[in-house]
Amino acid sequence: MTNIETKAKKEAIRSLKFVMFSISAGVIQVASFTLFEELLHLEHWMSYLFSLVLSVLWNFTLNRKFTFYSANNVPIAMLKVAAFYLVFTPLSTWWTAELTSPEIAWNEYLVLGLTMATNFISEYIYDRFIVFGKSIDTAKKKTA
Repeated sequence: MTNIETKAKKEAIRSLKFVMFSISAGVIQVASFTLFEELLHLEHWMSYLFSLVLSVLWNFTLNRKFTFYSANNVPIAMLKVAAFYLVFTPLSTWWTAELTSPEIAWNEYLVLGLTMATNFISEYIYDRFIVFGKSIDTAKKKTA
């Protein structure tokens, strides 16, 4: 196998792990959103915001350790992720409030799904190249 093929395989595995951890974060987000929405009857945007924070913390922790194997400074990495969400969160909270408003009245779960897809794609690119880009594979992997 050539060096390019090895790198391509490694990136494919990394992408698959990101997808799997993002799915688990998505489950946390949808479950907590449903709890906030259906049991606590919070505003749609509040349900979204609180569930987003829970899923981001979960996703960051797992992807740092198991997808990107990053040994970089955790507070700095978290600040970079926070910078992403300083832009993404207000925008997505705004469009959630607008799209689920009585005037537009999109289904809150449809809006959540579209927002999660947007988040997934943009966060992978951001994490891969900005948050963990130079520190990928710097942590020691545990062997069995």
